[in-house]
This record gives sequence, C-alpha cells and structure tokens, in this order.
Amino acid sequence: MAKINDNYLKLQGSYLFSTIGKKVREYEAAHPEKKIIRLGIGDVTQPIAPAIIDALHKAVDEMGAAESFKGYAPDLGYSFLREIIAEKDFKNRGCNIAADEIFISDGAKCDCGNIQEIFSTDNTIAVCDPVYPVYVDSNVMAGRTGDFDDTLGQFKGVVYMPCTEENGFVPQIPAEHADLIYLCFPNNPTGAVIKKEELQKWVDYANKSGSVILYDAAYEAFIEEEDVPHSIFECDGAETCAIEFRSFSKTAGFTGLRLGFTVIPKALKIDGVSVHDLWARRHGTKYNGAPYIVQRAGEAAYSEEGRAQIIEQIGRYKENAKIIAEGLKAAGYDFSGGVNAPYIWLKTPDNMSSWDYFDLLLEKANVVGTPGVGFGPHGEHYFRLTAFGSRENTIEAMDRIKKL
Repeated sequence: MAKINDNYLKLQGSYLFSTIGKKVREYEAAHPEKKIIRLGIGDVTQPIAPAIIDALHKAVDEMGAAESFKGYAPDLGYSFLREIIAEKDFKNRGCNIAADEIFISDGAKCDCGNIQEIFSTDNTIAVCDPVYPVYVDSNVMAGRTGDFDDTLGQFKGVVYMPCTEENGFVPQIPAEHADLIYLCFPNNPTGAVIKKEELQKWVDYANKSGSVILYDAAYEAFIEEEDVPHSIFECDGAETCAIEFRSFSKTAGFTGLRLGFTVIPKALKIDGVSVHDLWARRHGTKYNGAPYIVQRAGEAAYSEEGRAQIIEQIGRYKENAKIIAEGLKAAGYDFSGGVNAPYIWLKTPDNMSSWDYFDLLLEKANVVGTPGVGFGPHGEHYFRLTAFGSRENTIEAMDRIKKL
C-alpha cells in the first residue's frame, strides 16, 4: 500500500501567498467595482529591458536554424553566462569565485528549497524570525524538524533567531549550535541589511563551529551603501563555509522568465566530501537546465546597455520605496526598510494583529500587503509592503492608506 510523506502534514495550512491570493479573490468577487492595488507579493511590474528583449529575439531565431539550434543545456549552465557572472558579480568585487563554481537554475526560490537535499536530515537548521517561508517549509517537508508548536508558532527542532526592532532586525549568532544557517540580506521581509563587519562575524563563527551558511542574496541589486556587502564571498573565509543564492527576478525583472544561480565554492567540504560535487550530482540528475534563450537573456543583463537599463528600472522601484516611506511617515507609522531593499516593514497601528490589519487595508483602502505573522511569530504586529508596484498605483495606495 502506498504511503504519503507524513512530514507534509506538519505544514501549517496553505503557502502564505496562496492564502493571501484566496482572500483577495473572494473580496474581488464580492466587490467587482473596487480597484485593488497589490503591494504584497514581490512581483515586478516593469517590462523586460529592451536590450534583453533584443537578446531573446536573437536567441529565438537561433533556435529556428539547424546550425545554431540548442537542445539540453550543460549541467552547470552555458559557459557564456557563468563566465560573465563570475567576472561581473564576483571578481569585480574581489571575490575568488570561478565560473565552474556557479550553477545556473530557474530561480533562487527553487535552489533555496532544494539545497537541503544534499545535507543529512540530522542537521539542525537556524532561521531568522521573521523568515521567508521556503527556508522552513522545505526542511519540514524533508523531515528535518519536529511538529508545529501552536503555542509558540514555531516548529520544534528549529533554532529561531529573533529579528526585532531592538536588534535592527539583524539576527544575533545563536547560543544553540546550528549546522545549517539561513541568512537573507537585504532581508525579505524586513528590508534590513547587514554590514560587512557583522557578516564577517557570521563567517568566522561558521568556520569555527563547522556550520554552513545558506546565504540568499536575491535583492543585492538594491544595495546603495558602500559598507553593505553584495555577496557573502566578500568576507574572508566564506569559501569554506557558505553557499550563495542569486536571482534575476528582481535584478532584471525575470519573474516571468525564470533564471537564477547558486554559488558553491569547491573549497567547501564536510568531512572531506565536496559539497560542490554533491550539488553537481543532484543538479545533473534532477534538472535539465534553464532554456538557452533565457540564459542568453541573462547574459544581456550584464551588457553595458542592458546594465544601464536595469539600473534605471531598479531606480524606479527605489523611488517607489521612498514614496511609500514618505507616505507612512506622514501617516504616523513606524517602519523600517525601503533603503537598500524593495521592502518596507511597518508596525501595525494600535498593536493590531497582522491579519486584522490585512483585512482593514483590503476592505477600507483596497490595498493588498503581506501580514508579518505569515513570516513567523516575531512578525506579528508587523506588515510588509513592496516597492514593485507601478508608480501610479504606489502613489494612489499611499493616498488611500493616509486616509484610513
């Protein structure tokens, strides 16, 4: 008789953004005359940059000719993309990362969820609280956690690192040992960043304790300040203790194209076993590669023309973040983020619960955001807004919120 994976039964309801989507659809069905403005899920709204569109068209034409047709991609991804990533994202920042330490994929979310497969289920994980749900849920599915504790709002067997207003939403190194440590900077959902000096402490700790840092840098393109690292590999010794995830989704607007990559240095070994080789084996077995045309689009994002267009687009989202920040300040809200990051993390008024504020915002302002408690118990009484809306909608949403 077939049996299911009981670990899935530990998961709490549906995925956070699925729940939000259901509530919004129900409201729209009941109020079809209302204009809903979505500042919740972190999806982009600007079209793909012209230089990237040109590269896509050229690659599509190549696929229509026998002499230039491409089938399955190489396991790690095409060398033309891995080499330019190694140069532009890492070597130019003083990071010792080679092209063959870069694995091309269809997005950082998949890699963040799948990376745990190559580690023992006996490993203890540490996550920020609040946290991007994929880190926790993928480990629950694998059986690396205990049951959910309704009283605490946490899974047993997980080391939770509180990120609060008091610590600037940057976690402290836990007193309890953790084998796998998930860090995300600029942070989703709080918008917090970590200074290089502080990140170096995490690297030193991981090397000393034998831990591995799983570093999500999906939003590094939004960093403005000089002392905020774009990569964990800017820190000394990170090659022996860290894995980094990157995405084209927010950097170049590829949420609909799907492209990302994971960096695993060959120097990272556990009990003499190469983590790079394990991921290469997993990658080759379970993944057939991002499409050729999409990888050519990714290459174009590093061209002089493409980069200039992308910087302009990111600048528009940054301006949206300023509009949100100014609107919240005028309305008397306490908040963080919005600088170096596309997310604004606000305190709910009058200590209102996150979901109650979600309902208020939806029903009274017809604006959708994300309840902070959906990211963990320390997210209760907080709410996330994103800067990825259109300029017009962002301005209108803040006008509505200010009138509440």
